[in-house]
Amino acid sequence: MVQIKILLVEDDHFLSTILANRLKKEGYSIQQAFDGQEAIDLLKAEKPDVIVLDLILPRKSGFEVLESISTDPQVSQIPVIILSNLGQESDIQKAKSLGAVEYRVKLQTSIENSLETIKSIVSKFLPTTQPLEQK
Repeated sequence: MVQIKILLVEDDHFLSTILANRLKKEGYSIQQAFDGQEAIDLLKAEKPDVIVLDLILPRKSGFEVLESISTDPQVSQIPVIILSNLGQESDIQKAKSLGAVEYRVKLQTSIENSLETIKSIVSKFLPTTQPLEQK
């Protein structure tokens, strides 16, 4: 069975490590990027199955990453989940207009809820794949 690759783009190393470790325990393959430019570079090299993206990032913002994704036919079909502290309706609408399939505000979302959201997006957009069982 193919292992699902998730690109986790989060500049908070502590939160990124927690999410990455939890997702690895669920059987996903995780790539981490800590700024927007690194995310774009990894995206093109790795072609992940799902992207979890913060919006407030160094070097390039999450919105710039979303724009890059939406204009690149090689990666524009990859589902993007936004996990950000930006909670304004205008930010949510802008992210969704740029292709985000889900938007969660960090302050209103627990780690458990974030994991459930990621798993539900994987099952919705990649229904024929499953995470590898850990031995």
